Amino acid sequence: MVSHYNDRLSGLRAKMSEAGVDALYVNHKENIRYFSGRKGDDCALYFTQDIAYIITDFRYREMAMEMSDSFEYVETTGEYTTLDFLKSRGEKVLGVEKDYLSLGDYLSFCELPGKEIKPVSGLIEDLRMIKTEDEIEATQKAAAIADRALLHMLDYLKPGISEKRAAAELEFAMKCEGADDLSFDTILVSGAGTSKPHGVPSDKLIEAGDFVTMDFGALYDGYHSDMTRTVAIGSASDEMKKIYDIVYKAQINCCAKLKAGMTGIEGDALARDIIEEAGYGEFFGHGTGHSTGLEIHESPRLSRLWKGVLQPNMFITIEPGIYLPGKFGVRIEDLALIKADGIMNLCTSPKELIIL
Repeated sequence: MVSHYNDRLSGLRAKMSEAGVDALYVNHKENIRYFSGRKGDDCALYFTQDIAYIITDFRYREMAMEMSDSFEYVETTGEYTTLDFLKSRGEKVLGVEKDYLSLGDYLSFCELPGKEIKPVSGLIEDLRMIKTEDEIEATQKAAAIADRALLHMLDYLKPGISEKRAAAELEFAMKCEGADDLSFDTILVSGAGTSKPHGVPSDKLIEAGDFVTMDFGALYDGYHSDMTRTVAIGSASDEMKKIYDIVYKAQINCCAKLKAGMTGIEGDALARDIIEEAGYGEFFGHGTGHSTGLEIHESPRLSRLWKGVLQPNMFITIEPGIYLPGKFGVRIEDLALIKADGIMNLCTSPKELIIL
């Protein structure tokens, strides 16, 4: 069972009261893992102000029984379904996860007699923004795995290797370093392909004079890391060096000045203002950062739109970029932990322009 369960449950119940729901049905697997410490496949959680249930079937009976100190076990069968369980409960206002419950399940729930089905959002996600010591430790390990894999790639990359082959090598390196899985599909693109922020590795061969952008992360004990490095192969043109220098200055300025108490808008501006002042604002079209955790993209965010306030023990990526269509792009990304007076950077790999 995950630590901090009681604190998380108290926080959730307070949010349930604020949302005006008597019970909350949770089916999003990352939210299930947040409370159970287990993969949230093929099960659901049901919370009231007095009791918590885990709803699953025979295949997971033993797992559910191991959590009997935190959850009452409800076993579903062909004859006794989740709907039967919900029908048996006395709670009148049932909260459901608006962003994750399927339309079919929602319509079925709405047919339950005597119940109001109330879609809610963010009750658990808001709790997940501030990380515990266990979550910080797991993410640090994930980030360290990615750092070690990058060092391997700096020795590996050379002209004549395809993007697909290089991406596979990077993924293999993370697995060899201890990753449970990948945080997301690896981005490894070269040359003109680096102008696409989410480019997909292709059969293109890496060439001398190319930029190569690697955006990747490791999954460790359920937690995701995320980093990006852009390197040059053989040589870099004056324009490539100029753009890299602008992005580098924007990234290190954000790393140096970001801290708790800032809004996501203010944090975004630490990088964006430098890029805009250099005349490349139109080529930086995404936010400066996002959090990671049980999912690769979580709140908080660094963007022009995120008005929330950064707090200690939140994770945030710092990833400004400039993308010149048809030519090349540069992105540099670290994963950081917000502290009261700054950040703790989880990525240790060099950020100055590397020419391999």
